Amino acid sequence: MQAVILAGGQGTRLRPLTLSRPKPVVPLLNRPLVAYQLALLRQHSVDDVVLACSYRVDDVRAALERQGDLGVALRYVVEAEPLGTGGGLVNAIGPGSGPLFVLNGDILTDVDLTAMRRFHESRRARVTLWLARVPDPRPYGLVEIDHDGRIRRFQEKPARDDLATVTTVNAGVYLIERDVMSRFPAARVLSLERDVFPALVAGDVPCFGWPEPAYWRDVGGPAAYRAAQVDLLAGRMNSALTPPGALRGGTWFAGGGTSAADARVDPPSVVGADVELHARAHVGPLAVIGDRSRIGTGARVEESVLWERVDVGAGAVLRGCVIGADARIGARAEIGPDIVLESGAVVPEHARLARED
Repeated sequence: MQAVILAGGQGTRLRPLTLSRPKPVVPLLNRPLVAYQLALLRQHSVDDVVLACSYRVDDVRAALERQGDLGVALRYVVEAEPLGTGGGLVNAIGPGSGPLFVLNGDILTDVDLTAMRRFHESRRARVTLWLARVPDPRPYGLVEIDHDGRIRRFQEKPARDDLATVTTVNAGVYLIERDVMSRFPAARVLSLERDVFPALVAGDVPCFGWPEPAYWRDVGGPAAYRAAQVDLLAGRMNSALTPPGALRGGTWFAGGGTSAADARVDPPSVVGADVELHARAHVGPLAVIGDRSRIGTGARVEESVLWERVDVGAGAVLRGCVIGADARIGARAEIGPDIVLESGAVVPEHARLARED
């Protein structure tokens, strides 16, 4: 069976991290984001995957090639100009018939795709949307279904009264009969959410919603990006994909680095390849350290995500932050919760970075 991953956007919500790296391959526990989607598809016997992309495609290819065997036949369909989720799908699939899974490229989930396909077939659906329940659905819009699961309507900006009766949102995982997309023109910007699905529902095409509980997170923004890694470390999402290296005492170590005798790593954490932990360095809990990073003497890193080759100076303290690749954190600097630094950032010695309320 085939799947399409829609990864054509530039990841503007995830800036400044995506200024230097395309969103599909931003690291989660030192693995590319899209690798978790590929692992999920492989788990459910989907072994033919098209990656619809348009931004820094060579960087995406290189990052995934470094992962080795991904367990699927992966093909790239490149858009000359971003076509949106709907236009990107039309561009990616070409003619034909039969069902295919479609995933938005910025979600992390362990949804049961096999059960979703059974539901789709039992309803003789042409389109099935997986629906998630979230505490506040207003940023996502609502999907209203009847007692059998057939979609009645979409509400992009729901009123407060609607939230009392409808709590399901489009989670960005679809099962679509391929020929349905032949109704829409090629080489045109289209949104699945705003153009394609509402038009199909209005045209009485059998479109169903499947409100099945599963882990789900939109990894579109920096806060959600860090939270997704905390969720993975805490075991809130099931995935066949694990961080590189070996698990020891609740922490994944990729090996090859050096660690002082009095350096400390509190689980759960991830320590990448060739990392240097100097005397009295303290990492974790809930920390992710990228390959070839250096944690200086007496430095502390907790609940933070560091990309590759980050140099943390002696006595520096990092809590609840995200640091891009090749950043330099000066000695005795302090970086507080929700701070996000782009790749190559330099923080002077003794600097204090904190988010203003």
